[in-house]
Amino acid sequence: MRPRSYRSTKVMFMIPVLMAAVTAFGQSSPGLQLNNYTIPVGKAGAVVGQFHDQQGIAKAVKLVEDTSGLFDISRKGEMKLKKKTSLANNGAAFKFAVTVESNGTREHFILVKDNFIRNKVVAHRGAWKNNAGSQNSLTSLRDAIRIGCEGSEFDVWLSSDGVPMISHDPHIGGKKLEETPAAELGAIDLKNGDKVPSLEAYIGEIMKQNNTRLVLEIKPSGVSKERGQQLAQTCMDIIRRHNAQAWMYYISFDYDICKKIAALDPFAKVAYLNGDKTPAELKADKIWGFDYNWKIIDDNMNIFKDARKNDVTVNIWTVNKPEQMDTYLKAGTDYLTTDEPEMLLQKVK
Repeated sequence: MRPRSYRSTKVMFMIPVLMAAVTAFGQSSPGLQLNNYTIPVGKAGAVVGQFHDQQGIAKAVKLVEDTSGLFDISRKGEMKLKKKTSLANNGAAFKFAVTVESNGTREHFILVKDNFIRNKVVAHRGAWKNNAGSQNSLTSLRDAIRIGCEGSEFDVWLSSDGVPMISHDPHIGGKKLEETPAAELGAIDLKNGDKVPSLEAYIGEIMKQNNTRLVLEIKPSGVSKERGQQLAQTCMDIIRRHNAQAWMYYISFDYDICKKIAALDPFAKVAYLNGDKTPAELKADKIWGFDYNWKIIDDNMNIFKDARKNDVTVNIWTVNKPEQMDTYLKAGTDYLTTDEPEMLLQKVK
């Protein structure tokens, strides 16, 4: 009997507002987490991920709602496709909502068909340089998606009233982000009819597709160390509220912010930007990778070997020259962040 493929174009799902619970993963982190949210394509009975709680692998997990009828949970706490079920590569549906129960508590998750691009290209602040939009705008994000980047990087600050807003610099339109309410920031005009966007607007846009991911840079606060931690917490709460984990990578220059994210979600893909940690140090702190400036990489090309030895990922910023792209691609970089994504896309085609 051949595996049946799921090709329905109408899948009903909801994005619930989740209540936070204090657990060993960190303040306001969920009691139940998945270590992966993407569904392999064309593989009958494929495992999506495994559930974890404060004690480790969560085995007493029951599936209580699955509107698609595609999924089972194994005795090992694995969320998986049913035995003779696979996802078709050309199926229109790509988001699937499930509700599970563990120890009397229900949690909601969105699982995503894995058509995510893996071409190493991260558009720095979106694809803006050769397109109509401003840096860190919804237009530049849409253009990064349109041209086929693996990721689109963007920068987030906390507004004076506690809303994550997007800008590279600490001020925009003559206003300091950390001293200005979100409504005032959101009214600032950018190119191409855009306004200064919020993190929630970016999440809403990225979840319309399953090809490109977001690379969220959480900015260290100019007010206090504690406010940087608050920003990290708020970002993670919003991502969890929207069940957007499948689309997210995280970066920061503040090592404590990186560790905060890893504490809130031990399976989050977090990379450190500042350049002063060895791959071994990152591994010891359960940080997924580094994202260092090309000058630091050029001073120590052996870092590629050290990264592979310690199983941490390599990203390099901001790489805009073709000869640099060639060098780092040959050396085996996992990602390159660039203002010239169109040029890099030609090289990795």
